Amino acid sequence: MSIDVDRRFAVVHAALTDELDRQTARLRELTEMNADTGDPGESHNQEALIAATRRSVEQVSGALRRIAEGAYGRCEGCAGAIPAERLEVLPHARFCVPCQQKQVG
Repeated sequence: MSIDVDRRFAVVHAALTDELDRQTARLRELTEMNADTGDPGESHNQEALIAATRRSVEQVSGALRRIAEGAYGRCEGCAGAIPAERLEVLPHARFCVPCQQKQVG
């Protein structure tokens, strides 16, 4: 890796670590809250928030793992490079756009 790539990944790693800390704290907060309000709608919302936050923690953890393994920025579908613009918008991206479209469609 070049020095510029190492620096870019260091910045991404720091941002992802901060995001992981925030999401982990949010998950802790959500799971510690007393969700039994007697309102089924509120309980459903609470469960949905917990599920979404867990998904976010998993995505960010996966990106940090890929950085540590040297696989960050490589598509898990075609092994090609994920464009920097995509990673800027979605730093936990596992697939390039064409492969992501194949995953969902």
